[in-house]
Amino acid sequence: MREPPPIFRLRDIGVDYRTPAGTVTGVAGVTLDIPRTGLTVLAGPSGSGKSTLLRVLGLFDRPVRGELTFAGLDTGALSHRRRRALRREQLGLIFQNPADNLLPHLTVGDNLRAAAQSAGHPCDPELLLAPLGLSGTGPWRVPALSGGQQQRLAFGCALARRSSVILADEPTSQLDDASAEKVLDTLRYLVDQDFAVLVTSHDERLIGLAARVARLRDGRLEEVVDGAGG
Repeated sequence: MREPPPIFRLRDIGVDYRTPAGTVTGVAGVTLDIPRTGLTVLAGPSGSGKSTLLRVLGLFDRPVRGELTFAGLDTGALSHRRRRALRREQLGLIFQNPADNLLPHLTVGDNLRAAAQSAGHPCDPELLLAPLGLSGTGPWRVPALSGGQQQRLAFGCALARRSSVILADEPTSQLDDASAEKVLDTLRYLVDQDFAVLVTSHDERLIGLAARVARLRDGRLEEVVDGAGG
């Protein structure tokens, strides 16, 4: 059977930043395909370019060099409005700090409803919460959740929006071991549901789940290898 085309195609992607000391290159010459399903991990030490590349894939930042296509669309040709619509309708981005992903003044259930409404979908919060191990928390305010629970709720918001791709930046980095394990369970669930999941991490437990691992160093792609989860 012919393999489906990748959801993301990156060709010679480069990103520069202007600083008081001059121009700094965050990512240089990255060529990579991201499959339509399964877990892909961008691995590497701090400063390797993982988070920069994730922001490019999340359509927050435009590369200054190279070509990025999403589902066959040349993202470089898209207007700001169209890029924002794609983020809202297709991409779920989970930040490192759990609280940055949620609306703290709303309940758990209302966070899910708001996420669904932003993409024009209905939502039954309990149906989303149960597979994430958060049953019964719908009436709770976000601050009542632990950091790990907040991170799982953030993934639930991506599900509520019916995002086709879920992008997560170091989702276990600020969690204790027990909370991190539950987030790993959530990632396993998402993979079982045939989502494309792309995660930055240097957590070896998370890397061990990946079907594919792309290792970066100093903004460059060192290697792409099949992971133990493939």
